[in-house]
Amino acid sequence: MPKEVDFSLRPMAPHDFPALLALFQEFATFQRTPEYMVNSLERMEAEQDLINGFVAVNPAGEILGYASYFLAYTTWVGKSMYLDDLYVREAHRKLGLGKALIDRVIEEAKVQKCHRLKWQVSRWNENAQEFYRQLGAIIDDVEINCKLNLD
Repeated sequence: MPKEVDFSLRPMAPHDFPALLALFQEFATFQRTPEYMVNSLERMEAEQDLINGFVAVNPAGEILGYASYFLAYTTWVGKSMYLDDLYVREAHRKLGLGKALIDRVIEEAKVQKCHRLKWQVSRWNENAQEFYRQLGAIIDDVEINCKLNLD
């Protein structure tokens, strides 16, 4: 019989920051790039007006997963939403949390009148790629990500 989990979704809130920071580090480790995670509680508190997303919580209030996003304007499409992270803790995967989280982000993108939701997925993460294909996402490898650390 499949395992079930009781959870609800709600917007991220400042009181979540310590738990979220731990999940961000967990996600960076899962992504095989823990050295890239340099965020801090101090940064999150100082920049909280930029933090958007949803958390999946169990009845005890423990965060089991999260989806973070930001709004952007792209020259080719117009108003867009970028899904920054979608992460569900390993013990709670394949139970519907990831689908519920991304569905909630899609709903928010529509409320915000976005024309596109965009995100990236690791080349090695075939499970995630298949999950996104089942949603109807187009996975293209036309672009290569670039970044420039400013501090």
